[in-house]
Amino acid sequence: MSTLTRVRVWLVVFVIGLVVSGVTAFPLEAESRLLVRLLHADWSPAPEHLPVLVEWIDHVHRGIVATNDEFPFLAYGTDWLAFAHLVIAIAFWGPYRDPVRNIWVVHFGMISCVAIVPLALIAGPVRGIPWWWQLIDISFGVFGIIPLLFAHRGIRQLAAAPPDTAALPDTAAPSDATGPADAPVPSTTPVSEESGVGVGESGAVRRPGVPAGGS
Repeated sequence: MSTLTRVRVWLVVFVIGLVVSGVTAFPLEAESRLLVRLLHADWSPAPEHLPVLVEWIDHVHRGIVATNDEFPFLAYGTDWLAFAHLVIAIAFWGPYRDPVRNIWVVHFGMISCVAIVPLALIAGPVRGIPWWWQLIDISFGVFGIIPLLFAHRGIRQLAAAPPDTAALPDTAAPSDATGPADAPVPSTTPVSEESGVGVGESGAVRRPGVPAGGS
């Protein structure tokens, strides 16, 4: 697998994560309802072994349902959140086409992944998010930056690699200074414009059609 292909594969992995995160931010009520059903299923050990998690998911689901019933316009904010994920994913078409020229997009993605950490640690307590759920939010940045780091390393390798000589136009081979052996040697014998009679190096008169040294 070439370096360019590896870079594109890692970029696609990151874009898939963005798209999934964005699309799943639309049907929050349906998703939370499904999660509650799974956690409270007869075969689920979650209520017994993870009661804190189950209680939190139930609380979140009740909040989403109440908000959508009384204040459905608030969900418009999460719609824009989902849309932002999709727009950012589109931006990575640039480094997919030309990684070296658009490496700044990868830098932007890496900075965004790092910025998730302070956002979760600052906004989480303010919004009443449990500390262990903040760690889950931080994991999005941790796992998100991994494919970008691999892609960034590959792009640096592409930038440092010499240009492909096969892609350059062919250059003509330098000709021999002496010329081909069978190339005709131009005559240095001056010829009279009126009579067509030439004069050799020795001063002998040469007429057209008469070989040198002949009469």
